[in-house]
Amino acid sequence: MRSIWNGAISFGLVSIPIKLVNATESHAISFRQIHTEDNGRIRYRKVCEVEDREVSQSEIGKAYEDADGTIVPITDEDLSHLPIPTARTIEIVAFVPADKIDPLQMGSAYYLAASGAPAAKPYTLLREALKRSNKVAIAKFALRGRERLGMLRVVDDAIAMHALLWPDEVRAPEGVAPDVDVTIRDKELDLADALMDTLGEVEMADLHDEYREALEEVIAAKAAGEAPPQAPEPAKGGKVLDLMAALENSVRAARESREPTGEAEVRPLPDRRSTPKETGTKKSTSTARKTTAKKTAARKSTSKSTETAKKSTARSSTARSGTAKSGTGKKTAAKKTAARKRSA
Repeated sequence: MRSIWNGAISFGLVSIPIKLVNATESHAISFRQIHTEDNGRIRYRKVCEVEDREVSQSEIGKAYEDADGTIVPITDEDLSHLPIPTARTIEIVAFVPADKIDPLQMGSAYYLAASGAPAAKPYTLLREALKRSNKVAIAKFALRGRERLGMLRVVDDAIAMHALLWPDEVRAPEGVAPDVDVTIRDKELDLADALMDTLGEVEMADLHDEYREALEEVIAAKAAGEAPPQAPEPAKGGKVLDLMAALENSVRAARESREPTGEAEVRPLPDRRSTPKETGTKKSTSTARKTTAKKTAARKSTSKSTETAKKSTARSSTARSGTAKSGTGKKTAAKKTAARKRSA
């Protein structure tokens, strides 16, 4: 990557030679202005309003215009002798937790590359110190004619720097929030939570610029002499008259879009006081109880039948035993009678 600035990081008495390179790049498609009758390029010419003639780039310099219209020329030599220590130095002034930085202040991102072998050790020292502290470094640096504020942090094995706006450059959000009293019900918050849960998370690497892709298709079709692709019908919109209905429809639509296959199933929204897990548990418990009751009744019926059969068998056995005893008694009485008769 080509460097856009060379200097050093000032870390106390330690100086780390570095090169500044852009950490981001734009993939936006740019257009040229043309004359619609013949496709001729439209160009802007730089004209001196005093001499009324076009001037070359080498004749153009910088100047400051005062409030009364006075022009004060400023040369590159003037800027190179600015009385600030950050002209060629990224001066670290503090280390703070990352959450102390308001994202509204963050601007362009850069990578700081170690410049030469002697810079490797102090560069690595600063990187590891940032890692272990879980903090970011706040620094001052000069770039493109002005002093700026920066935040240094670790990205993989490199040190990155985000240009920051000065605190007084961030505007307060006055007059932005609604100036009317609004009451949000718990049910509306529950639906908003359900919609957030349904939409879930996303891998940032999976996001892409669909507008740019569609624009590339149009350009390719026009270049090939073909008709550009037709835009899909826009979604039907309108005023949101019922916030609850809009939230419920949003949750259903989000669920349908995440159904893996087949027809999407629209389920009723769960009541926060009774979760789906509890409902399913109650149903399964009730079914289990009914099944257990049926089995118990069957066992009781079988047990009764067995007991009845046992009693019947016992009665039959007793009856047979009684009959046998009665016959034996009769035989004994007959024998005794015969013996008395012989004795007589």
